[in-house]
Amino acid sequence: MAESHMRRLCATLMDAVTDKDPQVQEQICSALCALGEAQPEETLRACEEYLRQHEKLAHPYRAMILKAMEAVVRSHISKLDKDMARAIILLASSEMTKAKDLVPDWQQAASSVLVAVGTRFINAVMEELLSRFQPGLLPHHFIVQTLASLAASNVFGMVPFLTSILSTMLPMLPMAKQDAMRVVFCSALRHFSESILEYLADLDQAPDPTVRKDAFSSHIFSAHDVLFNHWLQSREAKLRLAVVEALGPMSHLLPNERLEEQLPRLIPGVLALYKKHAETFHVSKSLGQILEAAVSVGSRTLEVQLDALLAALHAQICVPVESSSPLVVRNQKEVLRCYTVLACFAPDRLLAFLLPKLDTSNERIRVGSLQVLRHVINSAAAQMEIRKLFILSSMRLPLLDTNNKVKRAVVQVISAMAHHGYLEQPGGQAMMEYIVQQCALPPELQPERQGPGGEDLPADSVRAISISTLYLISTTVDRMSDVLWPYLLEFLTPVRFTGALTPLCRSLAHLALKRQEAGADAFLIQYEASVKLPSPYAITSRLLVVSSDPYVGDCRGVASLRLLHVLHHHIHPLLGPRWETTVPQLVQHLDEHTEETLSRKEWEEKLLMFLRDTLAVVSDNTWVCQLSLEMCKQLPCYNGAPQEKNFLYKCIGTALGAASSKEVVRKQLQGLLETARYQEEAEREGLACCFGICAVSHLDNVLAQLEDFVRSDVFRKSVGILSIFKDRSENEVEKVKSALILCYGHVAVQAPRELVLARVEADILRNMFQYFNTKVLGIKVETKDPALKLCLVQSICMVCQAICGSTQAGAFHFARKAELVAHMTEFIRAEPPDSLRTPLRKKAMTACTLLVSLEPPLEEQMQADMTHCCLQSVMALLPEPDREDASDREALYLDTLHALEDLLTSLLHRNMTPQGLQIMVEHLSPWIKSPRGHERERALRVSACLLHYFLERLHVSALVPFHNLGLLVGLFSPRCADLRPATRQEAVGCVYSLLYLQLGYEGFARDYRDDVAEQLLALKDSLMHPNLTVLFHTCHSIAQIIGKRLPPDQLISLLLTMFEGLGDPDKNCSRAATVMINCLLKERGAVLLEKVPEIVSVLRSKLQQTQEEHILKAAQHSVYLLASWHRAAVVSSLLGSPLPFDSYTCTLWRALAVDPSLTTQVLGLLLEKMSRDVPFKESRAFLLSSAPDRVATLLPLAATCALYEVLSAPASGAAVLELYPELFVALLLRISCTVGVQLPRNLQAKERRSSGAPPAVRNLDPCSSAVDTLQAMLLRGGSEDVVRHLELEGGWELLRTSEGHEEGVTRLARAMAKHAGPRLPLVMKALISTQSSAYEIQRVTSTAFLAELLSSNVVNDLMLLETLLDNLAVRQKDMCASVRRLVLRGLANLASGSPDKVRTHGPQLLTTLIGGLDDVDDLHSLVALEAMVGLARLLDLVEPWDLRSVLLHTAIRIRPFFDSEKVEFRRASICLFGHLNKACHGDCEDVFLEQTVSALGPLLLHLRDPQATVVGACRFALRMCGPNLACEELTAAFEKHLQDGRSLHFGEFLNTTCKHLMHHFPDLLGRLVSTNLFYFKSSWENVRATAPMFMGFLVLHADRELRHQVDLEQLIAALQLLLKDPAPTVRMKAAETLGRLVKFA
Repeated sequence: MAESHMRRLCATLMDAVTDKDPQVQEQICSALCALGEAQPEETLRACEEYLRQHEKLAHPYRAMILKAMEAVVRSHISKLDKDMARAIILLASSEMTKAKDLVPDWQQAASSVLVAVGTRFINAVMEELLSRFQPGLLPHHFIVQTLASLAASNVFGMVPFLTSILSTMLPMLPMAKQDAMRVVFCSALRHFSESILEYLADLDQAPDPTVRKDAFSSHIFSAHDVLFNHWLQSREAKLRLAVVEALGPMSHLLPNERLEEQLPRLIPGVLALYKKHAETFHVSKSLGQILEAAVSVGSRTLEVQLDALLAALHAQICVPVESSSPLVVRNQKEVLRCYTVLACFAPDRLLAFLLPKLDTSNERIRVGSLQVLRHVINSAAAQMEIRKLFILSSMRLPLLDTNNKVKRAVVQVISAMAHHGYLEQPGGQAMMEYIVQQCALPPELQPERQGPGGEDLPADSVRAISISTLYLISTTVDRMSDVLWPYLLEFLTPVRFTGALTPLCRSLAHLALKRQEAGADAFLIQYEASVKLPSPYAITSRLLVVSSDPYVGDCRGVASLRLLHVLHHHIHPLLGPRWETTVPQLVQHLDEHTEETLSRKEWEEKLLMFLRDTLAVVSDNTWVCQLSLEMCKQLPCYNGAPQEKNFLYKCIGTALGAASSKEVVRKQLQGLLETARYQEEAEREGLACCFGICAVSHLDNVLAQLEDFVRSDVFRKSVGILSIFKDRSENEVEKVKSALILCYGHVAVQAPRELVLARVEADILRNMFQYFNTKVLGIKVETKDPALKLCLVQSICMVCQAICGSTQAGAFHFARKAELVAHMTEFIRAEPPDSLRTPLRKKAMTACTLLVSLEPPLEEQMQADMTHCCLQSVMALLPEPDREDASDREALYLDTLHALEDLLTSLLHRNMTPQGLQIMVEHLSPWIKSPRGHERERALRVSACLLHYFLERLHVSALVPFHNLGLLVGLFSPRCADLRPATRQEAVGCVYSLLYLQLGYEGFARDYRDDVAEQLLALKDSLMHPNLTVLFHTCHSIAQIIGKRLPPDQLISLLLTMFEGLGDPDKNCSRAATVMINCLLKERGAVLLEKVPEIVSVLRSKLQQTQEEHILKAAQHSVYLLASWHRAAVVSSLLGSPLPFDSYTCTLWRALAVDPSLTTQVLGLLLEKMSRDVPFKESRAFLLSSAPDRVATLLPLAATCALYEVLSAPASGAAVLELYPELFVALLLRISCTVGVQLPRNLQAKERRSSGAPPAVRNLDPCSSAVDTLQAMLLRGGSEDVVRHLELEGGWELLRTSEGHEEGVTRLARAMAKHAGPRLPLVMKALISTQSSAYEIQRVTSTAFLAELLSSNVVNDLMLLETLLDNLAVRQKDMCASVRRLVLRGLANLASGSPDKVRTHGPQLLTTLIGGLDDVDDLHSLVALEAMVGLARLLDLVEPWDLRSVLLHTAIRIRPFFDSEKVEFRRASICLFGHLNKACHGDCEDVFLEQTVSALGPLLLHLRDPQATVVGACRFALRMCGPNLACEELTAAFEKHLQDGRSLHFGEFLNTTCKHLMHHFPDLLGRLVSTNLFYFKSSWENVRATAPMFMGFLVLHADRELRHQVDLEQLIAALQLLLKDPAPTVRMKAAETLGRLVKFA
C-alpha cells in the first residue's frame, strides 16, 4: 500500500511537470528530489516507469524528470543496487538515443544520468554504451559525447576502456560526414587524450600502473591523421576549433618520430587558423601544447618553423585587449606562454626577431613587442642573463617614444629589468631617468578620447604607473639601493622634474633612511663624484619653496619636508636636534588640514618662521649668504609658478635679513631690482615683500638701494623723454614704478616702528608720489594705469598702518593727511559709478579709514565730501548678474562694503554724540528711503553697523536726553516690512540698538538686558516669513515694544515721522507704518490728549493724498481709537444686507464687538434668529429626481455669517465666554444640519457671476460658514488649543463632508475633553436636551459627541459619568442604526476614559454589547462590528465572574467573521478572540479550550492575510492563545516570532510551530489537515498557498504512526487539484507539500 502511495505521489508530481511557469516546474523537480532523498529507489523506479509509460510526454518535460533522476542518483549512488542501476542505464540510454535528430536539452539530461551512474557502475554503463557503439556503424551523437564526459569525470575507470574504444572509433571517423558528428568525435578525442595524460601523470595512484603512453600512440596518431589532414580543412569554424582543441593534448601522445614528422605540417596548419578565426584562444592554447610537446622531445625541425611562429604569435600579441572580452585576455596569456617556450628554446632567435620591432611606426607593434620583452625578462631570466646589455641598448628608441601606451609598456619593462639586475649595468641610469620623466607628467593633460584600439591612453595613467614603479623599485628591490642613491637627488632641482617631486621625495626619504641604518659611510654623499648633484643650499631652497603649495602634486609639501628632515645632516650638522622638533610640527599642521581649510598666509608664515629659526641655529654668515645666493639663482625656475616665486622672494628677504654682510645684502637687492619681471603682478608683490622683510634688519640699506636704483642707468633707460610716446615702454615704466611704490609700502609696514616715523614724509611718501606723478617737460602728468593707482593706495594703507602701530602715533602730526584724503577721494570718484571691477575703491576707503584716525582732524566739509563720495560709490552699484565669476565679484563687493563700514565708524568715533550719530544717519537717509531695494538694503546694513558701534562704545557721564530717538526710530521701524528680508533684519537690529541707546542715556549699565527690548530679537525669524499677515503682525509686536520703551516727549516726533512714511514707495513699509501708528495710538493714546488735533490733521491730509485701501482702513481705525465712545450697530438692518456681506458690512459687524455688554446682546439676538427658522427646505430640482435637494434658508444663513464677523473680532472674547455653551451647541447642530445643504438659487447665480471678480470675504457655503463660525467662537472663547488640535488632526475638513462628519465630531469632542474640560458640564447639559430632535443628523451628531466624551477621564472628574451612561442607555433604542452604533462605541470608550468604573457597570455593559452582536440590520451590521471592537476593549477590565458566562457564546458568535470578505470584520473578530483567550489565562474551561484549538488553524493561515491589520490581529490572538494551550515551547515560539513590529520569517515560524504541535498535540493532525483542506478554496492567493505549506510542515514533523489520522488519498487528490490553481505560488507550495508526503507513503 505504501508503495502505491509513493507511486501516486511521484505520478502526481510528474503529471504536473507540464506546468507553464518555470518556478513551478523547478519546485516540482525539487519535490521529486525530496521524494528521492527519502526513498531513492522507489522514486527512481517511479520515474523510470512513468517515462516508459508516457511515451508521448514532450521532451522538455522528460528532460526535467531526467534531471531530477540525475540529482537523486548523484546523492545516493552508494545506495543504488545493480538492478536499479541497470534499469536506469537502460532508460537513460533509450531516452538519449530515442530521437535520431539532436534535441540537446533532453539528450544532455539523459547523458548526465549515465555519467552520474558511471561514477560507480562504470562497467554497466560502458556495457550499454558499447552495445550502441558497434564497429562499422556510426553511433548516436550523444553516445560519443557521453563517452567523452565519462572520460573527464572518471579517469581511472575509463582509461582501461580507451584502447578498445579507440579501436572501434578510428574506422568511424571517415564515416562521419556531418560537422556536428565530427565535432563530438573531436571533443571525445580531446577528453580521451587529457584523461590518458592525467592517468599517466598519476600512475602511482592508478589501478593499473603498467599502462604506458605507447599503448595509445598508434591509435592517437591515426586519429591525428584524420583530424589534421581532413577535418581541419573544413569550412565550418566550429569544427576547425574542435579539431585544433583536440590536436594540442593529442600531440603529447604521438610517437616521438611521428611528432617530428608532423611538425613541419602541423605548426603551419595551426598557425593558418589564426587568419580564419576571430576568437583565437583555443588556437593559441593548442599551439602552446604542441610547442611544449616538440621541445620536450628535443625537436630539431622546430627551428625551421621559428620565423613563422614568431611572426604569427607577434601578430596575436598586438591585438588590442578588450576588457569586456575574457577570451582575448586568455588568448594573450596563452600566446605569452608560447613565447616562454620559445625563449627557453631559442633565446637569440627570439631577441633578434623581437628587438627590431621596437623601431616601427605601428603603435600596437611597439606595445606588443614591449609586452613580450617584459614577459621574457620575467619568465626566462636564466636565458636572458648574458643578454642584458644587448637588451638595454635596444631600449634607446622606445625611451624617445611619445605614445602613452608605449610609455606605459616601457615603464613595465623597466620595472621587470629592475627586479632582474638590468639597471645595475651601464645604461641603467637612463632607464631611471625615463621613469622620473614620466612621474613628472602633468596629471591634467588627458586626451579627450581614451580607450581601446587606436585611441591613446590618458597620460595620467602613465604617470600613475610610473610613480608606483619608482616607489616599488626604491623600496622592494634591495639591489637597486646603490643605483638610486644618491643618483635620484639630481632630479630634485631641474624644473622639468617638478611634477615628480612627491614620488622622488618619498623614494629618497626611504633610501636615505635605509642608508642611515646601514651606517654613516653608506649615508655619506660624495658630491665630487657627480657634478650634477645639487648642493645642500639648492636642496634646501627647492624643498622649502615647493612646500609653500603643499597639496599640489599628491601632497608634495609633506614629502618635501620629510626628505628635508632626513637630509638634515647634509644640509648642516647643527640642524638635527632643532629639526627633530620643528619639521614634525609642520607635517602635523598639514595633516590636520586640507587644501580647502589650510590658510596659505598662515602656512607661509610658519615656513618663514621655520627658515628664520634654521638661520638662527646655523648662525653662519657665509652659509646664510650662500643660501640667499642659491635662492636668487633659483628665481627663474619659478617663472611659471607665481605663488611659489612670491614665496621664494619672501625667503630671500628672510635670508638677507639674517645676513650680517651689508655688501652682500646690497648686491643681492640690486640684482633683484635689475632682474625682476615687473610685468607680472605676483612678482611685483613678491619683490616688495622681500624688501619689506629685509628692511626689518637693514632699513637704511634698503632705502638707499631703492633710491640708487632710481638713479641708475637701468631705470633711466626706461624713463627717457621719448618713451612717453611708446605705449609698450610707458606700460613697462608704470609697472616698475608700481613695484617701487609697493616696496616703500612694505618697507614702511615691516621696518621697526621707531625708525619709520622719522622717514615717512621725508623719504617714503616723497618718493612714492615722485614715482606716481611723472613730469614731462616740467609738466606733471598723472598716471592712468589702474595697477599703479592700486599700488599707491595699498602702500599708503601700509604707511598709515605703520604710523598707527607706533607707540608715538598719538603725538605724530601727519601734515600730508588732507592731501592724501583728497587723492583717495578723487580715486574713488573716478571709478565707474554702477559697476565694481577692481579693489581700488575698497583699498582707497581703507586708506581713508586709517587716515581719519590720525591727527590732525579733517575739516567738516572735507569729511562730508568724503562721506558722500564713498556712499555714492558703493550704494549706487548695480546688482551683479549671474556670471561664472559671480563668487569672486561677490567677495569683492563684500570687502568694499566692509571698508565703507569701517570708514563711517571711524568718522563716528571722532564724534560719539547723538548729534554725531544724527549726521551719519542724515548722510544715509536718502539711501534708506531709496526706491531701489538693493540701495535700501545696503543703507540699512551700514546703519545697523554704525548703531552697533555707537552702542558698544557708548559712555554717558551725565544723564542727558537722547533728543532724536523718536526721529531715528520713525526712520528705521517701517523698514521692518521692507520687500527685502535682509533689509527687515537690519531694520529691527537698528531699532534694537536705538532702544538700548535710550536705556544707556537713562543711566542703565552697558551690560543691562531689558526684557522688553530683548523681545525684538525673538521677532527676527518672523520677519523672514513670506506671509504678509505674519509680517505685519510682527511689525505690530515691534510697535508694542517701541511704545513700552519710548519716552513720552519722543512719541509725537515718532508718530509724525511715521505719518511721513505712509507715502513710502515700498508699499510694505507704508502698510507697516499704518500698523505701527495704530498700535502706538492704542498703547499710548492716553498721553496724546493735547496732540489729537495735530494727529487728526495729519491723518486727513494723508487721506487726501492717497486712495490706498490700507491707508483708508488705518486712518479709520486711528480715528476710532481716538474717539472710542462713538459707536452704533443695528443688527436687523445689517442682517438685511445682501449676502455675501461686502467688506464694509463685515467691518461694521466687527465694530460691534468692541464693547462686551453690547457684544453679548448682539450674540444672543443672532442665536435667536439662527434658531427661529428651519435650517433648510427640501425641493426637487426635477420632477423625476430620486431625492429632494436641501436648500438653506436665508435668515439662519445670514445670522451664521454675522456671528462669524462678530466672533472674529478679538474684543468679543468676554461675551463669548458668557455664552459659551449656547454658542457651541447651536453652532455644532447648525453644522450637522447644513452638511450637504445647498445655497438658494439666487445666491448660487450671484456666486457664479462673481467668480471672475475678486473673491468674497468668506465662503458662503452653509456648512463651511458654520464650521468657520465655530472655529472663531472657540478661538474667542479661549479654546485656541481645541482649534489647533483639530486643525492638526484635519477635523475641520471632516466636519464639512457627509462621509467624515461623524469622525469630525468625534475629534472635536476629544479635543474639547482634552483642552476645554471645565466647559463640558454646561455643554453636555445643552446637548442632552437635543436627543428628541426631529432631525436624525442632529441626534447622530450629539450622540457621537457624548460617546466620545466617555473616552476621557474628565467626565468622571466632573461627575458626569452616570448622567452620560443613563442618557446613552435611553438612546440605545433609537430608530437610527448610527445612533445605536455610537451608543455601543460610547460604552466601550469607558475602558479608556474610566477603566476603574468598568467593573461597577460590567454586567450592564456586557449585556448591551453582546446584544449588539445580534443586531438585526444585516449579516455584516456595523453595529455588530462596533460591538466586537467594544468587547475587545472591555474584556480586560470586567469581573472574571461576569465574563465566564458569556465567553463561549461570544466565541461561537464571532467565529464566522474570521473568514469575512470585509477586512474590518476579520480584524475585529480575531482581535476579540485574542482578548477572550487573554481573559481566561490559567482558568480555561475545556469547552472554551476546544474553541481555541479549533481556531488555531485559521489564525495561523490568516497570518498570510493580504491585509496587514488582520495579520497584526492574528499575531496578538496567537500570543494570547499560547498560555491556554499549556505548551511552553509553543508559547515561547509565539512570543518570539509574533511580537508587533518584528519582521516575521513565516516559513521558519510555521515550521517551528508545526514541530511543537506535532510533538505535544499529535492527535490534532487530522483536524489541522481538514482545516487546511477547507482553505484550499480560499479567495486569497496567499492563504491558498499557505494551506498546503502548513500541511507539509505538519507531515514533516508528524510521526509515521500518525498516518491513520490522514486520508492520504483525499489529500493527494486535493493537492492534485491545487496543482491546477491559477496562481503559480499556490502550485509551487502544492508541489512542495507533495514532496513531503513521502513520510506517510
